[in-house]
Amino acid sequence: MKLTTRQLTLCAVLTAMALALSYLENFFPLSLAIPIPGIKLGLANLVTIVGIYTVGPAGAAVVAILRVVLAGFTFGNLFSMWYGLSGCVLSLVCMIAARRSGRFGILGVSVIGGVAHNMGQLCMAAFLVENAAVFVYFPVLLAAGAVAGSLIGLLGGLVAERVGKAASSGK
Repeated sequence: MKLTTRQLTLCAVLTAMALALSYLENFFPLSLAIPIPGIKLGLANLVTIVGIYTVGPAGAAVVAILRVVLAGFTFGNLFSMWYGLSGCVLSLVCMIAARRSGRFGILGVSVIGGVAHNMGQLCMAAFLVENAAVFVYFPVLLAAGAVAGSLIGLLGGLVAERVGKAASSGK
């Protein structure tokens, strides 16, 4: 993967934005409004979807994985990092495949990413607790991932369009 200076700079800015959004999301716990543990809006995933459409799959993967690792070390713990990485990797693979298929727009790609992220974290939970009973929680996380993915996809479409224009024009 060879990146231009412009692409490398955009990846650095996207990583900083993702890390800031990860931190910011901690101040707005959805558990106060929705009493279901583990449900988050996934604001940092906005940067991942924007990255897929602006710097490409490889650049977006670097940004997303860096964000999870940096957030884990900065304001998380080892378990949060493992959960985050499991969701991140599965989400990235699914979003990149959906984008490449040409069958989905940015909204569909984002919904697939939101659902895959939750599924990845459930798989990690089942592995860590050595119990598949955690999958009973999947329908709730499926709905939450679809709603969050839709919101992030709508916003991501707007942001990706503007970032793409700014990055290509040099402004």
